[in-house]
Amino acid sequence: MRQSKAVKVKDIQIGGGAPVVVQSMTKTDTVDVDGTVAQIEEMMRAGCEIARLAVPDKEAAIALKEIRKRVPDVPLVADIHFHYKLALMALDAGIDKLRLNPGNIGAIERVREVVRAAQAQKVPIRIGVNGGSLEKDLLAKYGTATPEAMVESAMRHIRILEDLGFTETIISLKASDVHRTVAAYRLLAEKVDYPFHLGVTEAGTAFGGTIKSSIGLGILLYEGIGDTIRVSLAAEPQEEVRVAWEILKSLELRKRGVTVVACPTCGRLDIDNFVEIVTEIEKRLAHVEEPLHLSIMGCAVNGPGEAHDSHLGVTFGRNVGMIFKNGKPLRKVAGEDIVEAFVKETEQLLAEGVPEKEETEQLVTIK
Repeated sequence: MRQSKAVKVKDIQIGGGAPVVVQSMTKTDTVDVDGTVAQIEEMMRAGCEIARLAVPDKEAAIALKEIRKRVPDVPLVADIHFHYKLALMALDAGIDKLRLNPGNIGAIERVREVVRAAQAQKVPIRIGVNGGSLEKDLLAKYGTATPEAMVESAMRHIRILEDLGFTETIISLKASDVHRTVAAYRLLAEKVDYPFHLGVTEAGTAFGGTIKSSIGLGILLYEGIGDTIRVSLAAEPQEEVRVAWEILKSLELRKRGVTVVACPTCGRLDIDNFVEIVTEIEKRLAHVEEPLHLSIMGCAVNGPGEAHDSHLGVTFGRNVGMIFKNGKPLRKVAGEDIVEAFVKETEQLLAEGVPEKEETEQLVTIK
């Protein structure tokens, strides 16, 4: 397990042994305050803990003040490239973290001005190295954006901040492929103790990007590398958040809500619309935040055993479902009524208070 220093973003600790934090980024035009606030709220409902906003121009920086007022409790990150005055405007608006590479905003006097303002407001800076936008001299030296080139770029930016006495720093080293991303983080982990923001950048669509992110982030998190994550998908930010949580839950690093693990089904299946039932139950319970272990089984071979390890379970046989509670048979329900019945039993369980499960990750298992 890598030991990293602790850095605070508003009231959330990153690194220093804290749980891995889930982030995402708005995909609206930041100038559209209503749309941006609505998206931030949707992200937070999905479990996002820190929201990042693009600040490409003065108009976006001005909009930050109103966004800050509308979501006062949400940790906000301003994503700045090249323009130091935008960073100063974002700090003045009350943001909680800067994503900014100090080597890219001009003369050292400009960097010093940003650093002093960030220090005064106790705002950390994330240095974000991206394989697609590496410095030209490093590309010439290494031939391409190798892990070594990415690490050298990160060390340049780190030294600039350290020379100015700034150490409230978080680092990311993102490439669009798993191999370079993993190798770069491993290399830098040997050199610094700053907390790491993990991500496979430009990972792709919801399908391909989820797989790529799960593998890349999963490898690093399993090795104890990584303090906060953002899954980058060509999809809505709340989908990024859901994938991030599934990655963390699969490694037993965090617990939140329901996790759906679906079996491929087989010829033993005793109900025709099993997939539709699973999908609808998952949709109806998407709002649940408490860790919950449910099992929905398509036949009686493994159903009772799965139900034994669940808070609630259902096993189908000849289009009739047997609902189990805490491993014990509760009642039979016709297949066409199972969604309403199972959701109702789940809501009742939540109202009573979900008991702790011993020695098991609290998952939703759907087979």
